[in-house]
Amino acid sequence: MDNGMDTRRTTRALATEAVHAGRDDLAGLGLHAPPIDLSTTYPSYDSRAEAARIDAFATTGAEPDGPPVYGRLGNPTVARFETALARLEGTESAVAFASGMAALSAVLLVRASTGLRHVVAVRPLYGCSDHLLTAGLLGFEVTWTDPAGVADALRPDTGLVLVESPANPTLAEIDLRAVAHACGSVPLLVDNTFATPVLQRPVERGARLVLHSATKYLGGHGDVLAGVVACDEEFAGRLRQVRFATGGVLHPLAGYLLLRGLSTLPVRVRAASSNAAELAARLAADPRVARVHYPRIGGAMVAFEVHGDPHAVIAGVRLITPAVSLGSVDSLIQHPASISHRIVDADDRRDAGVSDRLLRLSVGLEDVEDLWSDLDRALGRPSARPPRSEAMAQG
Repeated sequence: MDNGMDTRRTTRALATEAVHAGRDDLAGLGLHAPPIDLSTTYPSYDSRAEAARIDAFATTGAEPDGPPVYGRLGNPTVARFETALARLEGTESAVAFASGMAALSAVLLVRASTGLRHVVAVRPLYGCSDHLLTAGLLGFEVTWTDPAGVADALRPDTGLVLVESPANPTLAEIDLRAVAHACGSVPLLVDNTFATPVLQRPVERGARLVLHSATKYLGGHGDVLAGVVACDEEFAGRLRQVRFATGGVLHPLAGYLLLRGLSTLPVRVRAASSNAAELAARLAADPRVARVHYPRIGGAMVAFEVHGDPHAVIAGVRLITPAVSLGSVDSLIQHPASISHRIVDADDRRDAGVSDRLLRLSVGLEDVEDLWSDLDRALGRPSARPPRSEAMAQG
């Protein structure tokens, strides 16, 4: 879809791209805020030309030149978000979907269309991603391995290698360059939801595909459900064809909210990461906490294992919201073994480091002292407050 934007690459800082990518044409249109196009269909008085454009899309999946055709092929507002996300991730293109799981499913269907129905994956992954592969819901066979075993797990019918780093919920980190090298010609898909392009850009480390649950940090306010894959234009064309055929399209209003969310992404991630690092250090020094997981790359997620009852901590918070999801401006806490990873087999869950005493904390933008007071109270038995520290506990 031709949205009139100048997509030529320029050298701009991430913070600048976050504010301006996907909006570069607005001043020329006499606009300041991006418009929301809610149309599901668009008029065309030249049916021969329309047929030719549809034939071209069916052949390559490339965005049709000229005006939009139909909401299932693409939408101008969503296209702005896709342009912006691709710029932030350093890829040629990005394709947005109705959810992160719809995005992952589309990637798998693209690979299945070439007869490649074997996936190599590294645990832990997001629980529903794990379930989608393990349950064989799309007819795939999966080989689970550790990062060092990726090369040995590859087969002639391997269509994808899937990793998440930092991983959900243990925040385990993977050497993406080493895994990408081990993949050879097999595409590496990195779930970059936790890190965001603010902290890492996986394509710079050899990944071909970057997945986001855009519901999380990209939206950033807990009010939009979406997924997106950043990739090269060839793969993007195939993804658009799957999206058109299966109907997993993103609503234009969601595309607008995501584009707005991207403009503050660097500021939000860095501010929340500062809070998270401080809380990780305090939790690591607290005798009520058995272990803290905090990635070397930083970020706004903290996982910690308690000596006591994790359910009591969930019940005891008042400022922090006990809820699934993450990446919002407010802090959320949940018990993965009960909720986000409940769908994963209990033995597989524990083998991946998701213990029954593990809690996952998505740190928001509140004052860190208020957040600590809430955690301190929820953890039970009062203890001396650990001194403020710049050190980061690492999982």
